Amino acid sequence: MRVAKLFQKTMFGIFLLFGLIALSTSALCVYTVDKQLSSEYEANSQAIAQTIADSSLDLILNHDMSTVQSLIDQFNEIQGIKYIYVVNEEGEILAHTFVPGIPKEIMASNQLNTGTVHRQLPGFGEFIEVSSPILAGIAGSVHVGMDTGLIALKIQTAIGREIYLISIIFIVSIIGTFLLVNLAAKPLGRLGGYAMQLAAPGAPTTLKPEDIQALLERNDEVGQLARLFLYLSRRETPASFSPTSSLPAAP
Repeated sequence: MRVAKLFQKTMFGIFLLFGLIALSTSALCVYTVDKQLSSEYEANSQAIAQTIADSSLDLILNHDMSTVQSLIDQFNEIQGIKYIYVVNEEGEILAHTFVPGIPKEIMASNQLNTGTVHRQLPGFGEFIEVSSPILAGIAGSVHVGMDTGLIALKIQTAIGREIYLISIIFIVSIIGTFLLVNLAAKPLGRLGGYAMQLAAPGAPTTLKPEDIQALLERNDEVGQLARLFLYLSRRETPASFSPTSSLPAAP
């Protein structure tokens, strides 16, 4: 079915508004999910680093590096944790989970820094690294790197589901808008046909008597216009009327 020209701009405006709502909702969802997941992963990694630091204090003081290595290997299996390494008070790496070896970017960095660091390691990916000092830094520190790619994957999953839902709503909205607009345009089309029939009574028309009666019985603007057209068509206007016809004759 064809949409009347009167409502084409209206439908375009509705689709444009819906598109803006979808884009703004998606942007807000990406920002919210990214912020919440990043904060959650960072807090969890910080807790893991603190746990390892508390558990490895005696091991480091006793130079039991094999047990320290076993300890960090267990924590490295947690989802989102991609690497863990332990350094002593001089910044020397005592144990790590890098395979096959420690990246040069890690070696070149300041291992004594216990702040949150964003790292990009070629061949590994992008990470957020958090640290926890061992015995206030006197015995070294524990560094835990979490993969930001996992956060991006979760964001993509969330956005994919949202887009899927928005697409369904968009399709239903298109169909619903088209039906509603056509519902409003149909009586206007009949009104135009009725006006043409009144203007040229002998012209062929597709309107049925029941259609005309339905137009005249409507209590909205379409019905008011139909009754107005009928009234004007029945009104008699004298053909000989002129502005000076009622004036007295000149002497």
